[in-house]
Amino acid sequence: MFLGIDVGTSEVKVLLLADDHRVIDTAGSALEISRPHPGHSEQNPADWWSATCAAQATLRAKNPSAYAAVRAIGLSGQMHGAVLLDSADRVLRPAILWNDVRSDQECLDMMRELPDLPQRAGSLAMPGFTAPKLRWVQQHEPHLFAQIAKVLLPKDYVRLQLTGEYACDMSDASGTMWLDVEKRAWSPALLALTGLHEAQMPRLVEGSEAGGALSASAAATLGLPAGIVVAGGGGDNAASAVGMGAVDAGEGFLSLGTSGVLFVVTPRYQPNADSATHAFCHALPQRWHQMSVMLSAASCLQWAAGALGLDSAAAVEAKAASLPPGARETAPLFLPYLSGERTPHNDAHVRGSFHGLSHSTDQAALAYAVMEGVTFGLNDGLRALQAAGSSPKQLSLVGGGARSAFWAQQLASALNLDIVTHPESAAGGALGAARLGWLATGATVAQVCRKPDIAHTYRSEPADQAMLAARFTRFRAFYPALNPALHGVT
Repeated sequence: MFLGIDVGTSEVKVLLLADDHRVIDTAGSALEISRPHPGHSEQNPADWWSATCAAQATLRAKNPSAYAAVRAIGLSGQMHGAVLLDSADRVLRPAILWNDVRSDQECLDMMRELPDLPQRAGSLAMPGFTAPKLRWVQQHEPHLFAQIAKVLLPKDYVRLQLTGEYACDMSDASGTMWLDVEKRAWSPALLALTGLHEAQMPRLVEGSEAGGALSASAAATLGLPAGIVVAGGGGDNAASAVGMGAVDAGEGFLSLGTSGVLFVVTPRYQPNADSATHAFCHALPQRWHQMSVMLSAASCLQWAAGALGLDSAAAVEAKAASLPPGARETAPLFLPYLSGERTPHNDAHVRGSFHGLSHSTDQAALAYAVMEGVTFGLNDGLRALQAAGSSPKQLSLVGGGARSAFWAQQLASALNLDIVTHPESAAGGALGAARLGWLATGATVAQVCRKPDIAHTYRSEPADQAMLAARFTRFRAFYPALNPALHGVT
């Protein structure tokens, strides 16, 4: 058995995987987010460890025999979070999370001071990343900054509790803006931008390598054997890719969760920072990936449900699907920038909007516009990845939005590629984490990283493709034309 731990933003999820690829069971424990000021997003790192212990206790109680057979642990987690520790491993302040946007000015300053930052780090400096957060702490909380002995990412704080060791894998480290992504090593020049040095960083390991061993104290707490391997693990998207068997060049997935992600494996380092894409290390050795990210995806449907007086995102999808095909050509257009945007605009302050409203616009038309707007945002991301050299022919659809056949078909037509869905248990960071734990015991990628069954394949429909292409052209014209007006109240 192999145990995967996924330290998410809303919960810690744990998963038991057998060596015949069966998912034995999963369990989760919820997390809360603190927002002390507008644009701020924080969590208490101690809550991650408490939630990990609670979720594993549930898993153990339900599956005592299988749990007792665990021989390796893998880790996955939310990326970019800044955990600041002093010399006694005390947490100096709440962790600043990936969706915190306080450091936009720091990003501008970093880009000005080191113009080749994007080539080194694989991305433009963005508020979501770890390094700008530390520069903000340096400038606004200097008394805390002076006490920093180590900076860890969320899953690696849990690793510290498991093993007593400071370690980080390459994929998660890529999201800090301190890693030379091509060389897979900490960059002194990037660290210097935030007044830090390599001794304050964890050691780097590949995601499929050992990143520590379970300590006696953690083993006693969790009811597992001391000394079992804890793999390097991966950032949530790279781990999810391992869980889906997306490990070779050209393979990837499209995630429709709170945010929207297009992830494509590349055979080498292929940055295209001008389009606000990310070129990161994969969780496996000598592999990289490109990623486009939109900040509001399926969360737009949750917003629309409230705004339209519907009871769920599923009700929004049902309304959208009910709009007759002929009426879709004249539906409003929706810019899905409810919390800013990364790819391709790198604009934390832009806000969403509807265009083309009329007296005949009804609930169905608005619901359709919201879903289509997210699809078009993802198409923007695909165009950016294609400009960087990625040409996927098929993408796996995962996340909450993958339950919608209507949305899957729309994506296939708009993106003009095959979209495949899988059984729900086939995806997720916890499964990828468990697989990385398995790999750390010496198993091969071919043995471990098999692809999940395909539940359904959606292919582009020519009539829909032509209609969506014409509307996408109009969609793309709005941001540059209306940019100043789209910056609303934050």
